[in-house]
Amino acid sequence: MAVRVGVLGATGAVGQRLIQLLDPHPEFEIAALTASESSAGKTYRQAAKWRANSPIPDDVASMTVSATDPDEVPSDVDLLFSSLPSSVGETVEPGFCEAGYVVSSNSSNGRMDDDIPLVIPEVNADHIDLLEVQRDERGWDGAMVKNPNCSTITFVPTLAALEEYGLETVHVATLQAVSGAGYDGVTSMEIIDNAIPHIGSEEDKLETESKKLLGSFDGAELTLNDVEVGASCNRIPTIDGHLENVFVETAEELSPAEAAEAMREYPSADLHSSPDQLIEVFEDPERPQPRLDRTLGNGMSISAGGIRESTFGLQYNCLAHNTMRGAAGASVLNGELLLENGYL
Repeated sequence: MAVRVGVLGATGAVGQRLIQLLDPHPEFEIAALTASESSAGKTYRQAAKWRANSPIPDDVASMTVSATDPDEVPSDVDLLFSSLPSSVGETVEPGFCEAGYVVSSNSSNGRMDDDIPLVIPEVNADHIDLLEVQRDERGWDGAMVKNPNCSTITFVPTLAALEEYGLETVHVATLQAVSGAGYDGVTSMEIIDNAIPHIGSEEDKLETESKKLLGSFDGAELTLNDVEVGASCNRIPTIDGHLENVFVETAEELSPAEAAEAMREYPSADLHSSPDQLIEVFEDPERPQPRLDRTLGNGMSISAGGIRESTFGLQYNCLAHNTMRGAAGASVLNGELLLENGYL
């Protein structure tokens, strides 16, 4: 029997991606959709300005949208996927957990809290058991897991593949697609024929979330990785796909060939939404490119290329689809991990 799920913030860009992924999902059944008070009571077709690249599923289009309130969500819903703005999620998500709901959230609030697991299943699936600590400390019947920022998800799996060589210092410069800012985030007059060398709070997310994702969990406490990470974040006029330039210094000598092999051999997870090949490595130095490579693995693969020696150790480029692997797909993958580990 499919797990009954809901989407918080269902009318937004990530909410629409979640519906695309969840409607045909063999393990999940959409049973609740929430949005703002102005959308509550309307059908989803009426409430959502649908912009996704496929039609609204008929069964979802006719569903009634409810307010984002625990009292408005059926009690038999087992899992909620949250795509709420962080300012809203910070206030609303804990209330759902107190009410007994399990939440897989894409929102940035709480990602660095000591008792909230920040998870990429292929990288740190064991951190999911931090939920036991969370429930003990907060007294929640429900629980909350977070996926990281879309730009963090892009480069951390490649770092995890190289971790055996002893990560010491990482510098990353991101070239981020406009969809990462949401439909109303960047106007055409700002971004066409332009690049914006600042994305508010983004650099801090890369620098802190990566240390938590690569950290270690002993069953009671999570210890951050001591790798030093510096980031520079830029918005460019591509629609989807974050491209990143990464410079890595390791304790042990690491050749480009060894790095390429480590990335190719890094295992994927055995979950429904996991790609067969987590990291696709290109020999062509002109790849990966957003338009050509963002949909690899149904948008869930990371791609890497241009691996070479540099003055700063190893240098390479990596890419991920920011609204699939970096947002909606990441939340769904964490939902599958919750199910596999008996939290639903």
